[in-house]
Amino acid sequence: MQAMRHLMRDISKNRAIYLMVLPVVLYFFIFKYLPMYGAVIAFKDYSVAKGIWASEWVGLEHFRNFFGSYYFGRVLRNTFLISFYNLIFGFPAPILLALLLNEIRAKWFKSLVQTVSYLPHFISLVVICGLIIDFTNRGGVIQSILEFFGGESGSLLNNPVNFRTIFVTSSVWQEVGWASIIYLAALSGINPDLYEAARVDGAGRFRQIWSITLPGLVPTIMILLILRIGGLMDVGFEKVILLYNPNTYETGDVISSFVYRMGLAQGNDYSYTTAVGLFQSAINFVLLISANSISRRFSGNRLW
Repeated sequence: MQAMRHLMRDISKNRAIYLMVLPVVLYFFIFKYLPMYGAVIAFKDYSVAKGIWASEWVGLEHFRNFFGSYYFGRVLRNTFLISFYNLIFGFPAPILLALLLNEIRAKWFKSLVQTVSYLPHFISLVVICGLIIDFTNRGGVIQSILEFFGGESGSLLNNPVNFRTIFVTSSVWQEVGWASIIYLAALSGINPDLYEAARVDGAGRFRQIWSITLPGLVPTIMILLILRIGGLMDVGFEKVILLYNPNTYETGDVISSFVYRMGLAQGNDYSYTTAVGLFQSAINFVLLISANSISRRFSGNRLW
């Protein structure tokens, strides 16, 4: 009761702040928490006519079917590899860009580089994928350059070996500028006196980066790394569907695209695909908890 009275007094005192945060709370409650009850579909033989609660309970049948299917190993491997390559190449890229931008003294050139690197993030994903397909098709710019240097003719995206490379490379190009903003903000919070003291002690640019800049970025890097690892098995289906084709299912079909194809495009098997999606979320949850625990133990940085 005392805690409730304290809360009511705080709400009365800070009404404007609570009113500002209310739409955000309602958004997450309505669109994130309420739909979670639908996860029970994964344990039922769901029928649209019967509804969720009247549908027959089948327990773990859909999970067993997925684990025993041909697609299980393929989509799990593709999802992990694409996410892992994105983590290895895509996570350090904005850090390096932020460090380079921080060393630029000409403001006009720094603004130019930032603008150019930010632009791909704001271009529609459909347009981005259309450009990728045009550039890598027969007669496209990239394909023509590769053929000029002795590469094979034909469309790069029709070769399953190339799908992951094209996907990851284009993702890094699209997001590197936008992702660097948070690191630039963190760099602005580093005390300039530290750099002045380092210069007085004779430290060069690289020594200042190693001893001052990077340690100042470590908390931000670790928090974002934890979040990135927590979503390691989450590859958005939009770009995959726009780029892949039956020839590249072998290396391009991920869990989210498999769920879309089986749940909507082909089979309309809602229970089965809900089970697959729930399995994916469970893996991400375990990865998030593990990454947070490891970071808390070894670096002291954590989400909670």
